[in-house]
Amino acid sequence: MDNLDSWVVAVNDHLWTYLLIPLVVGAGLYFTVRSRGVQLRLLPEMFRVVKEKTPPRADGRKQVSSFGAFTISAAARVGTGNIAGVATAITLGGAGAVFWMWVMAVIGAASAFVESALAQLYKVRGATGAYRGGPAYYMQRALGKRWLGVLFAVTITVTFGFVFNAVQANTISAVATGSLPEADTAWFGPAAGLLLAALLGLAVFGGVRRISSVTTVLVPAMAVLYLLLGATVVLLNITEFPRVIADIVGGAFGLRELAAGGIGAAIQQGIRRGMFSNEAGLGSAPNAGAAAEVSHPVKQGLVQALGVFFDTLLVCTMTAFIVLVTNPELAGRQGADLTQSSLSGSLGAWAGHVLTVVVFMLAFSSMIGNYYYGETNVRFITRRRWVLPGYRALVLAAVVLGSLGSVSVVWNLADVFMGLMALVNLLAILPLSAIAFRLLDDYLAQRRAGLDPVFTRDRMPDLRGVQCWDPVRETVRETAPVARR
Repeated sequence: MDNLDSWVVAVNDHLWTYLLIPLVVGAGLYFTVRSRGVQLRLLPEMFRVVKEKTPPRADGRKQVSSFGAFTISAAARVGTGNIAGVATAITLGGAGAVFWMWVMAVIGAASAFVESALAQLYKVRGATGAYRGGPAYYMQRALGKRWLGVLFAVTITVTFGFVFNAVQANTISAVATGSLPEADTAWFGPAAGLLLAALLGLAVFGGVRRISSVTTVLVPAMAVLYLLLGATVVLLNITEFPRVIADIVGGAFGLRELAAGGIGAAIQQGIRRGMFSNEAGLGSAPNAGAAAEVSHPVKQGLVQALGVFFDTLLVCTMTAFIVLVTNPELAGRQGADLTQSSLSGSLGAWAGHVLTVVVFMLAFSSMIGNYYYGETNVRFITRRRWVLPGYRALVLAAVVLGSLGSVSVVWNLADVFMGLMALVNLLAILPLSAIAFRLLDDYLAQRRAGLDPVFTRDRMPDLRGVQCWDPVRETVRETAPVARR
């Protein structure tokens, strides 16, 4: 196992240092400049759009709203990466990793906007009437490269359906082990994996609408509970707050860190753990964004950009403060164990038990989102009926096995597969981003005219591969919901 871990670490270091970090940063900066900072200048518009209500379809069936799509993607974003991943980044990259996580959230939100707007534009309607889409779909429909879409679909299915779900199970097992007496730890890991698998099975067999209804309740609840815990820790240690900020900024730019090579580690860990958490440019959130019923593709681009800020600048920052405000001894500690011990050290042993519940909720909601991403792409690859039940069985098996695996191996494998996903997706959206910016110009022109923007494909008839956005259907839609807003 140690040899496998060493090999995976070596692959990770080369992949991220020489290829992915320059690509992720460069793409994010390019999208930011070309969109004139859409992720910052349209921040008020993001909050307006996420609150929009979606009317029922003509047949009375409820569609996935902007907020519903936001919570599906947040369910995958706001997971154990916010608790275990941030702590791991601090352990390996120091406090300065948090600063670079913030920087990448701001830059990466532009990438999230582009990929989600494209996913909305090139979505398709399934047999049940629900929308599906994502990078695999715009690779086939916009680029005309189905083979590239299939490659991405396989990669995201393995990454989210299997590897990331194993990460979630591994983290809940680790936190539960730290929360329970020593005598109970031998059986709780497998038991937790089986329980998570059973609950996940109940949720995912209901389809995307049930997934949306579950995450709409779970995500706000778990986020509020965790943020309340973190706020309590910060308030009790408010005098340490200036030191924490100084450690974060100093770790990002300090001369001591520069001499020791610590800045490189901080940047690398900040970007890697930040991408694992907020998924900007990764190609995962567009799968949820495509499921929403909105009047213009740009609306989901804005909603998913807001999701990046929610995940990193709010939830991840709270974890960083929990860990750094207690000034823990980092040697030999990593992941959720570090966050748990920091909470317990500040609030008492009861806080460690509460964190176990929070992590369980985070892991479960993340698994729902992860599963949905895989299902969307399995359906893209093949329509054979036996494939989807087989995929579901393998996902549940990965959850159980993940609860038994090594923390280091599981997280390092997640980095490799995440990097491959980001590589394929970013290389696709770089040439397609011009379409996203045309959509943005159309949206802003309608807003300046005092309209609630509505897109139909005849507004850009030169675009190929656009299946939805029928002029007749959208015209009918425009006259009803807009009047009710």
